Amino acid sequence: MSTDVDMQWLNQPVKAICQQSAQAAAQHQTQLTKPLGALGELETVAVRLAGMQNRVKPEINRVQLSVFAADHGIAASDVSAYPQEVTSQMVMNFAFGGAAVSVLARHLQAAFEVVNLGTLTALPAHEAVVSRVIAAGTRDFSSEAAMSSAQLCQALAVGCERVDACAENHPDLFIAGEMGIGNTSAASAIAAALLQLPAVQLVGPGTGLDTERVVLKAARIQQALDFHALCADQPLEILRCVGGFEIAAMTGAYIRAAQQGIPVLIDGFISSAAAMVAVAFKPEVRGWLLYGHCSEEPAHRLLLDHLGGTPLLSLGMRLGEGSGAALAVDILRSACRLHAEMATFADAGVSDKTPEA
Repeated sequence: MSTDVDMQWLNQPVKAICQQSAQAAAQHQTQLTKPLGALGELETVAVRLAGMQNRVKPEINRVQLSVFAADHGIAASDVSAYPQEVTSQMVMNFAFGGAAVSVLARHLQAAFEVVNLGTLTALPAHEAVVSRVIAAGTRDFSSEAAMSSAQLCQALAVGCERVDACAENHPDLFIAGEMGIGNTSAASAIAAALLQLPAVQLVGPGTGLDTERVVLKAARIQQALDFHALCADQPLEILRCVGGFEIAAMTGAYIRAAQQGIPVLIDGFISSAAAMVAVAFKPEVRGWLLYGHCSEEPAHRLLLDHLGGTPLLSLGMRLGEGSGAALAVDILRSACRLHAEMATFADAGVSDKTPEA
């Protein structure tokens, strides 16, 4: 890819998970006053976080939540229940603290920001909005590439930049949210190309399309897949041709967080599509990903299975914004507190299970 943006950061290695800390945490779990495995996934995530944070008793205190926003040219093809001006309107709603994820971030005491990569409707300057405008949205990927190589590099670099900015505060967890009318279409196209499956298996109602319009949406995305003839082993080319600026920024953020050694909590369908690109490009990223919830978007389970992810919640949500991941933060915090604060059998004077003869 030819561009003026320095992309050497993409070649940097992903930080290694500390297996010694993970093993010590797993051993600690065997000593707690409960049957081994009785806390299910809470035990698994505590041990995984121990390896990520290189400490036997991990913590989730400082959370960074960055929402990336951009418009999509494909939205002009009637693939969404909402008009494109909603993207810019929601960016300002984030800025003023009125969106669902804004409320959740506030109560988590998370560091929160919204990053504008390019909306069809220009936005006024606002101190709560980080302006990184590339263009007024992507092009219609059903008939041309969504973005140029230079634009893809810019969007990836924005994700890298935002992780580097928050890394100075040593976050324990990074969450990327998204906003962009038409972005379930982009995510479906990305996933279909990576999995080499027909669009109809990946397309859902998104913002609330009826059955007839879902069929039309799938047909338009299949048209795009046939037009671009994308190969699964070229994840960044897939992202360039059928992705979105905000999805590319999330991809860059996931890669950079793994390079910086910051655990990532993935949100829903669109975030998972970005995670698929990141893992396809740099497989070691997979070890740094946790999964907040299973979305109501029908194909999300397929994406989670591909990523090998176990979602912490399943609440029938399909909002995006990072909201499902934000709700799961308290689950992670509880997992860490149970791991760190429960008494051991020796501490409590409780008999362990009878040794096998």
